[in-house]
Amino acid sequence: MEKEINSLQKALRKSDRVTVMTGAGISAESGVPTFRGADGLWKNYQATDLATPEAFAKDPELVWEFYNWRRGLVSQITYNPAHKALVELERLVPEFT
Repeated sequence: MEKEINSLQKALRKSDRVTVMTGAGISAESGVPTFRGADGLWKNYQATDLATPEAFAKDPELVWEFYNWRRGLVSQITYNPAHKALVELERLVPEFT
């Protein structure tokens, strides 16, 4: 594993552009529920009930309530090591997405 980490570090140092793709689980350590886990957000609702244009057209109040709740939740989290690593990477790489 150390060899792979060293190889990744070398590649990142040479890079001008980096794209990072993560899932919802990156914030789970900070207390943000995942979408599909045992206590996931989709336990009580389907994604199509809250996260589609059709859901908003059908019940905008429910969709706004959900997103307002999510914004409140994430505004109170403590950043975890994965979040901090992404911030550091963004600081070091000229083009980061």
